[in-house]
Amino acid sequence: MRQRLLIVITLIVVVVILVLLNAATYVKVEPQADSEAAPDRSTFNAGATGTRALFDFLHESGHDVVRWRESTDGLLSFSGPKPSTIVIIGEVRVPFSTTEKKELLRWVEQGGRLVMIDRTPDPKLLPDSGQWAIITRVTNVPWYDLDPTNFEQMTREVKTIAPSQPTLLARDVESVLPSRFAGAITIVPKVAPEKKNTNSNDNSSAGSGDEQDEEEFEPSPESTPRDAGGNNPTTMSPAPVVSFTGERGSLLIDYPHGKGRIVLLSDPYIVANNGINRADNLQLAINVVVGSGGLVAFDEFHQGRAATQNALIQYFAGTPILAICAQLGLIGLAIVWSRGTRFARPLPLPQVDRRSSLEFVASMAELQQRAKAHDLALENIYTRVRRVLVRYAGLSQTASRAQIATRVAARAHLNQTKLESLMRSCEDVINGAPTNGRETLRLAKRLREIEASLGLQGRARDAKQNEIRT
Repeated sequence: MRQRLLIVITLIVVVVILVLLNAATYVKVEPQADSEAAPDRSTFNAGATGTRALFDFLHESGHDVVRWRESTDGLLSFSGPKPSTIVIIGEVRVPFSTTEKKELLRWVEQGGRLVMIDRTPDPKLLPDSGQWAIITRVTNVPWYDLDPTNFEQMTREVKTIAPSQPTLLARDVESVLPSRFAGAITIVPKVAPEKKNTNSNDNSSAGSGDEQDEEEFEPSPESTPRDAGGNNPTTMSPAPVVSFTGERGSLLIDYPHGKGRIVLLSDPYIVANNGINRADNLQLAINVVVGSGGLVAFDEFHQGRAATQNALIQYFAGTPILAICAQLGLIGLAIVWSRGTRFARPLPLPQVDRRSSLEFVASMAELQQRAKAHDLALENIYTRVRRVLVRYAGLSQTASRAQIATRVAARAHLNQTKLESLMRSCEDVINGAPTNGRETLRLAKRLREIEASLGLQGRARDAKQNEIRT
């Protein structure tokens, strides 16, 4: 007990020392300030460059929004509720793989809606639409020490932009205020090689034909062909629709891809926490993200917040709790190892005799019965009874049977002649006199009766001795 108490006290002291050491060596990691040069566009980020304000507003307004924390390569095979819109904001921290890009565009072709809000989106996620190609470029790069919370630094010399034409994305929006770092979207027609050679041969008559091919083209919604009644379009035009145009290029476009649509907004400032409250930026963000309704999923997997990380570990990340738990685990393993290690020669296991004395008696009785050894059976019983009678009479083991019978009969008031005759018959059988099983059983029964009358049987003798002691 004292040794165990010493071990427990030692463990408590070690744990206290570990806690003190971890607390003394713990250095609090200061959270990195948001930077427009390396923004964090996650919906978990409540900083200036994050988009948590937009996500919380949509959630509290009753819109069906979720954070998608799994890879997008399983959109088509996902067994749960499938999103209607996937929103990718800003430059991702986990690049899209080739398989993810193909699966994402295939999901759009089957009716999905992809919204990308970025100044430099991945060109592989902007497929051509018919004969139109989408090109994006950066017009102004934010410097490293730019303060994203400074409204003046973010929007210097920038004017509000009104919708270029009435579209669903511009519904209820009078003007928006982008940042000075907004990207520019250019829509150019694709030119076949034969046609390009023909244009180059006709430069003398048509002016600079190559420059005309590279001019920005803004298709009009009027280009959608309609049926004879003028109600519904017979075919969907692949031409991108421009909703907002700035001085350097388009700000917001959308175009069909298969059965779905792709929406591109070239400035994350409009939906970020530091710019969503400017002008009608919030209304435009709602129109762009929500669209025609359905489940809206914000891509958090490629923002570095995949669901593979344990939430409990993530909660205690940066604290000494994880180190303390690891050290306690090592201590536990050391204790288990030390308890299971032998420091001396192995001790033999205790050999427990599981055999019963009654089993031995039954075996011997069966053996003697099969061998018809009646004399041996009677000898076993008579020897023990004679030894008990000698002890009862107070004589030595060398006393004659006449002396034993006389002393026992006088003390127990028994018939001396019958007792001596019984002892003589038993000794004759033991010495080889002829007998049978019935006679042997009769003699053994008479011996048991004498033991019972004198109280010399095993259980009766023990009870009598207990009475004498008490």
